[in-house]
Amino acid sequence: MNTRDSQRRWLRPIGRYMAQGVAAMSMSVAVASVAVAKPVPVVASFSILGDMVSVVGGDAVEVNTLIGPNADAHSFEPRPGDVRKLADAKLLVVNGLQFEPWLAGLVQSAGYNGKQIEATKGVQPLDNHDHVDDHTDDHDHDHDHDHDHDHDHDHDHSHGHEHHQHGPQDPHAWQSLTNAVMYVENIRDALSEVAPESAPVFQENAARYIEQLQRLDAQAKERLAAIPVERRKAMVSHDALAYLGKAYNIEFVPLLGMSSQAEPSAREVADLVQRARAEHITAIFLENAVSPALAKQLARETGARMGGTLYTDALAEPGHEADTYLGMMQSNLRTVEAALQP
Repeated sequence: MNTRDSQRRWLRPIGRYMAQGVAAMSMSVAVASVAVAKPVPVVASFSILGDMVSVVGGDAVEVNTLIGPNADAHSFEPRPGDVRKLADAKLLVVNGLQFEPWLAGLVQSAGYNGKQIEATKGVQPLDNHDHVDDHTDDHDHDHDHDHDHDHDHDHDHSHGHEHHQHGPQDPHAWQSLTNAVMYVENIRDALSEVAPESAPVFQENAARYIEQLQRLDAQAKERLAAIPVERRKAMVSHDALAYLGKAYNIEFVPLLGMSSQAEPSAREVADLVQRARAEHITAIFLENAVSPALAKQLARETGARMGGTLYTDALAEPGHEADTYLGMMQSNLRTVEAALQP
């Protein structure tokens, strides 16, 4: 199959559908928002959630995003400006599953007592050690799994590095389009609660958005099913794609752990090279918010194909095809398909 032709065939139907949906959405929001005197101020923890809130809320909301495009959420520290943003908000939308370990401190500093939701409500989370420890048992990784499920964010993985770590469950649930539907439903319901006068707008926008997500998911399942079983294994910078892999039966082997800030030892790098060769890794992917150095080193030493850039924890800058959640998922799925083809 010609890769360029394949990508065009992937893009055209979804792109046309998205254009029609966005145009219709803009018209519906413009009409339904006439009576809204002032947009509702909403704070979203990172760019992917910010985009979802913007799509569902339309002109009825004013969204401030704490962690912007191409930013590494694992190294984020709130700034004074973030405190001011949150103090003025009526709704705070976060991912949950301990993706935002800095959240409690920010809420306290801002004196925020408004509504707060976790967009992952209702999602069936994957356990970290279901898809991390299997890859690291032979690499001398000593994880401390003495975790508390009460969202106190006081978690420590003993890697000896000063960076954010997640809890016992994988927080990257947005990498599943099925989960994204639940994100949208949770956002819709929260917006309707804080701005009931605009609830019809939120309902209509969410319904159209969910239809787009489900259409993309159906197309992805159909297209990725054609990839041969022996080519369904790839390496990626950090462990953020387990939900995507589960959805489409692809194994993504992480070069790093759950945090993009982890630094593997020389022995761990050697083990990764050995594993890539032994398991016939088809492609190695870069990530937009993670240093490409390790992935490029592995590709040089193993001869594996560089599969391109995937967008995992952050959207691209405005103007890029991956500057929205829907565009990000479309870009990721197209990139994966092209890299794993024979």
